Amino acid sequence: MSADNVAGDYAAELRVTLDRARDFLYGINDEAASYRTASGKWSPKEIIGHLIDSASNNHERFVRAQFNDDLEFSGYDQDAWVSTQHYRDAYWGDLVALWYYFNLHIARLMETAAIDERVRPRARHNLHQIAWQPVPQNEPATLDYFMRDYVGHLKHHLAQLGFEAR
Repeated sequence: MSADNVAGDYAAELRVTLDRARDFLYGINDEAASYRTASGKWSPKEIIGHLIDSASNNHERFVRAQFNDDLEFSGYDQDAWVSTQHYRDAYWGDLVALWYYFNLHIARLMETAAIDERVRPRARHNLHQIAWQPVPQNEPATLDYFMRDYVGHLKHHLAQLGFEAR
């Protein structure tokens, strides 16, 4: 794979996943999307809300990483974010639309990020704390890895809803 295509595979994967998952998600009715399968588990609305929060936090990270020398970012309390925003009370169609369009923008950001910035190794990072699949603190990390990790995280949560990404 050429260096110019590094973002192409995971950005394209994100776009395909978004298009396929959107149709699947719109097939869930609002009442079913509010239902929690077990105590302490998120409802589908809360899972999509969490993915909106992830998009929000990672959008900022992906932009900042392109003009910083490190990959160190603040984390966030995902349960508090989901609870505070009352996603379970939101209209399902609105949540799906926000999730879909925000992630289309992130796919565009991935595609337009300069290759040199995406693949530049960063010795200072906290991806051992904030990435879905952590990078050991003593190993360099790249924005490219972090972006690819974002797509994996998104697909992981969609699978919790019964969506099978290919």
